[in-house]
Amino acid sequence: MSSHALRQRFGGRLGFLGLTLLYALLVGACLGTLAREDELSLGRNPVANLLKTAGEFAQPSFLDVWFGNTRLEYRSDDGTLLRVENRQEVETDYLAGLARATWTTISIATLGSLLGALLALPLAVLTARNLNAPRPLAWLAKGLLDIARSIHTLVFGLVLVGIVGLGPTAGILAIGLHSMGTYGKLFAEAIEALDMAAIDAVRSVGATPDQVFFNAVWPAVLPQFVSSHLYVWEFNIRDSTILGLIGAGGLGLLITEATALFQWGRLATVLIVIVLMVSAFDAISRRIRQALS
Repeated sequence: MSSHALRQRFGGRLGFLGLTLLYALLVGACLGTLAREDELSLGRNPVANLLKTAGEFAQPSFLDVWFGNTRLEYRSDDGTLLRVENRQEVETDYLAGLARATWTTISIATLGSLLGALLALPLAVLTARNLNAPRPLAWLAKGLLDIARSIHTLVFGLVLVGIVGLGPTAGILAIGLHSMGTYGKLFAEAIEALDMAAIDAVRSVGATPDQVFFNAVWPAVLPQFVSSHLYVWEFNIRDSTILGLIGAGGLGLLITEATALFQWGRLATVLIVIVLMVSAFDAISRRIRQALS
């Protein structure tokens, strides 16, 4: 058997085994380092704490709308009555605020995703190798996309909260800047996968770069662009729920309040809303992607 045939037969397997070995060594190094520094502890009473937390999570606060105590008394240590609370009314007001926070989260994800897609499109056109953009512009565009993709949304959010202040604007900009990197990579890969024959045919009749893009490139990549947009938008729905932790508003703010006050029942309610919201958007986007395919 020739050396070329041997390389074809065993090169892929040996390469895969080598990468697997490197991965195993990395995992072992991570575990060894954390174990040596005693950073793998589960705490003093992990089982008891788990059962206590699970019991509180099993009673989400929204159930108080129907089953809550209409006359819940708060007393001091000496028995003095401090106040009386109607849990059904309190929880109804909380759910109204939860609905507003959910809409804020959806708005942040939607507008941030659109901003990221619009910013990424011209950069993706410059980055796509088969469109032969001037090399300095292509390098600059790729550098911007790599930087945007490397910096986490929360880091962008922390910086932007300091620049534009607390509120959804910081969240929209953070989502947009980070998503720009992801959109740019996906859009450029879609363009590079095109059949160049159609593009060369348009170029051969003397079309300008703009005419080439809008007549040969855009119609061919539009379905893939829409599919990529839906995918990143779906991810940003999840990501935007965290931005409230740094003051960008939305559901993250309610998560911060619930965890700070150890209100696990209310945290369970917020998490249920997040799961339902993400699941609904996932189902809708999947149907749209199937229609485009």
